[in-house]
Amino acid sequence: MKPNAKKARGFHMPHVFIILLIIMLFVVILSYLVPSGSYERVVDEAGISVIDPDTFRYVENENPISFMDYFEAIYNGFVSGATIMGTLFISSGVIYLLEVSDAFGAGISAILKKTKGKEFSVVCIFYTIFVVFGVLGYGEAAYPFYPLAVTIGFALGYDRIVGTGLAIVGSTVGFTAGLMNTFTTGVAQQIVGLPMFSGIGFRAAGLAVFYCIGLFGLYSYCRKIKKDPSASLVSGEYLNQRQEDHTSGMEEMNLRRILGLLVFLAIIVIQGYGCIRLKWSFPQIAAIYVIMGILLALIFRIGPSQACQLFCKGAVRVFAAAFAVGMAQAVVVLLNQACIMDTIVHGLSLLLKNKSALLALLIIFVFVTLFNFLVVSGSGKAVIVMPILQPLGDILHINQQVLVLAYQYGDGITNSFWPGSSLVQLSMCGVDYGTWLKFCWKIYLGLIVSAFALVMIAHGIGYGPF
Repeated sequence: MKPNAKKARGFHMPHVFIILLIIMLFVVILSYLVPSGSYERVVDEAGISVIDPDTFRYVENENPISFMDYFEAIYNGFVSGATIMGTLFISSGVIYLLEVSDAFGAGISAILKKTKGKEFSVVCIFYTIFVVFGVLGYGEAAYPFYPLAVTIGFALGYDRIVGTGLAIVGSTVGFTAGLMNTFTTGVAQQIVGLPMFSGIGFRAAGLAVFYCIGLFGLYSYCRKIKKDPSASLVSGEYLNQRQEDHTSGMEEMNLRRILGLLVFLAIIVIQGYGCIRLKWSFPQIAAIYVIMGILLALIFRIGPSQACQLFCKGAVRVFAAAFAVGMAQAVVVLLNQACIMDTIVHGLSLLLKNKSALLALLIIFVFVTLFNFLVVSGSGKAVIVMPILQPLGDILHINQQVLVLAYQYGDGITNSFWPGSSLVQLSMCGVDYGTWLKFCWKIYLGLIVSAFALVMIAHGIGYGPF
């Protein structure tokens, strides 16, 4: 009785909603400590609304955050995050149609038969797939695939953390590298006047470095729990888990399942092309998933009413994640109401004046990393921060491409570390935040150190075009 009582009194990581409510409260407290300030916004040549760095002024906040504003921010956050939440519901519901057809199970079974005794090679394959998702700037669009990654980890005889890691770390590595990431690299380069996706060679080298760090972290953990299952961070579940529980009952591949998987792969390719070449966003992504749902219903001969019922079951699975998206947006709603985001950025500009180039780059990198705790959106931070950094780069003789790199790395790595966005991802995988930190902190420390080293190398070699 005593050991159980002691365990019951131990610390347990609060639910994702509680943590986000605490972050919202933190913003409220900041609103009474940090003076309100504002920059004027202008539309640049690319049609992007950015701040004018010479127009900062302190203002009196005529609408301070009240008791009711704190709670109303949740609803307003839902409104702000509606496009993300809607796409998440639609894509997850449609993907469930493919799951119940056993097409995924049959595909995993086929892979397992061909890689018997080489389970980690399958981890490498799916880790690479999620890296590619990140490279294409998928971000939230990849969330519906996270539960599938957990299932793959189970089927390979690993624990829940392995599947979670290959999905989240893989996505983070690709997203941070920014080869073709419209939301960070693309927006930031447009703001400072650089050609879209210029300097891709150096970023490709950075991707290789990040890829190896993430893969080594996964390999170390997989090897450790295979050698000693009690070393698993979810050992209670893992010790009672049998690989057969997740592989038995998997159906054999047939023509319909092959067609279903081909449709799925085609949608992924179309989504990547649309986001990069056609500047698609969430409405277009949601639309192609609706088309995919219709095609799957036809392929697997699912009646309209049954398809709708299955769709609802799939959408319900991501309710907690979608709710967390809305609450994360509520943090930004409160920041905007308090008018303190511009003040924080103005403070950065004053801090950077008269500093050496390397020290300034370190401050920028650390600032963006910390600012990411409050503002998750990469493009949202870019339109606030980059107009300030552009003239400072000229003063400090730092190439604009290096500034974009520092911003991009500072934004990308902690997207899946700070709770604002990682809690949404973890809720898709059934992993609590404390367990995730125990697994990922060494990987992310390696990513952060190597990222700043790459920024210094970029500055040292005059990474340009200007």
